[in-house]
Amino acid sequence: MLMPQALAAFTGKRRFDDLSEQEVLALAISSEEEDGRIYAAYAAKLRDQYPASAAVFDGMAAEEGGHRRALIETYRRRFGDVIVPIRREHVADFYARRPVWLVENLALDRIRQEAFDMERQAQTFYTLAAARSTDAETRKLLGDLAAAEAGHEALAGRLSEEHLGAEERGLEDEAARRQFILTWVQPGLAGLMDGSVSTLAPIFATAFATMNPWTTFLVGLSASVGAGISMGFTEAAHDDGRLSGRGAPWKRGLASGVMTTLGGLGHALPYLIPNFWAATTLALVVVFVELWAIVWIQNRFMETPFLRATFQVVLGGSLVLAAGILIGGA
Repeated sequence: MLMPQALAAFTGKRRFDDLSEQEVLALAISSEEEDGRIYAAYAAKLRDQYPASAAVFDGMAAEEGGHRRALIETYRRRFGDVIVPIRREHVADFYARRPVWLVENLALDRIRQEAFDMERQAQTFYTLAAARSTDAETRKLLGDLAAAEAGHEALAGRLSEEHLGAEERGLEDEAARRQFILTWVQPGLAGLMDGSVSTLAPIFATAFATMNPWTTFLVGLSASVGAGISMGFTEAAHDDGRLSGRGAPWKRGLASGVMTTLGGLGHALPYLIPNFWAATTLALVVVFVELWAIVWIQNRFMETPFLRATFQVVLGGSLVLAAGILIGGA
């Protein structure tokens, strides 16, 4: 494992302990600028669907701007008008931030947690850095930065209380849950149902027609993969999500395609067992588990009454399974 000094030399980056007070202050300025842009990006992302949360991040971005201006005034007073061009990526042991474009893939709760983590991470880093410093002025500077970051975290809490009351937070959390269901659960459930049920007939028809586990596995594999590709592309292509609000088409296509493939492979994989009856027994057990998993998902996320979901899924799956066995054994 590389030591910090060797790692810094290998990557061409500076170590935080080797930075001068001027460089530390310049680094703090650039860090405040980046954090402000991240919070502004979060606010822009959330503004249409979650206006209360967007207001929280607008306030945090404004506070970051205020701290940046104060840091710049301090820098000018001590070191002049030319700010040293140093950023987080130039320091080997400094904390990193996610690229701003990744905000597009973060859920509401994850964005909230990310903001608190950002402030806590910065506070912890500056506190530890101040404790390691032997220079009085540097220690004071790093301690002030740690206090500022602690203030930011407290600000996040105050802004959340101001803009996110119980009713607003409940509404936004419910909206986020609905979006999760529309984007991931609904297409994934459709894929699981299609993969689990539609492949029953060809797989078990092949099994009882040939009594050959390997041939049955190949048919099941091809049916599962083919159905997964078809369902994935169909889900992604038929709705771009702009009008329906169902989310990015690639996410829905991925959920549908993967779950379709897994649904079919579940009862195809047992036919890797050379013994036909052992493989078939295990495949039937897997089918039972798959059908009840579908019932549970429908009841848990789609709020389908349990008895209705059981009747629809188990009865439908049993009929398809029986058709495959009868056709294969004819």
